[in-house]
Amino acid sequence: MQNELQKYIPTNAVLPVLNLLERDDLLVKIKNERKTRHGDYRKLPNGKHQITINSNLNTYRFLITLIHEIAHLEAFKSYGNFIKPHGLEWKQTFQHLMLPFLNPEIFPDALLPLLAKHFKNPKASSDTDAPLALALKQFDEPNNKTFIFEVPLGVSFKLYNGKVFEMGEKRVKRYECIEIKTGRLYLFNPNAEVELIN
Repeated sequence: MQNELQKYIPTNAVLPVLNLLERDDLLVKIKNERKTRHGDYRKLPNGKHQITINSNLNTYRFLITLIHEIAHLEAFKSYGNFIKPHGLEWKQTFQHLMLPFLNPEIFPDALLPLLAKHFKNPKASSDTDAPLALALKQFDEPNNKTFIFEVPLGVSFKLYNGKVFEMGEKRVKRYECIEIKTGRLYLFNPNAEVELIN
């Protein structure tokens, strides 16, 4: 497992992560990219615990996602199975587990202030924290995707599922976009990644 993890997380995070995984007897599976999630946690029928994480995440996003999923198990162990998946108990557990990793030996200096702010009240997904998502994207492999906030008004773009939209106005935090085929209005987070249509 150590050799496998070294490919996906920062080097200085490997031993502390292995300690967490051994303590909880967790199985980690690396999956091909899933568009709707970076990772997930579940209890298996045999009583063991499994985390799956997308293989295409950069090392910093992979580490955050891994700790996020470990926090689910730890929160359920500490508080019982009837807590909200991303409720107060999970947030406190995630903060506690993540704290030892928030240092310049693991994360670049540019990410640390954004991570510190995010972990004051962590969300169900780091993608909903637009400044952090944008900063993390700088460490991704280059791709042909554009953040929605970078798309000019009236320009068409498509999603991973092939749906085509026209860029609209910004509301308070989200962007109004019209699906070309149906004329329906959708709201997009500013850090949604889309593909421009030439």
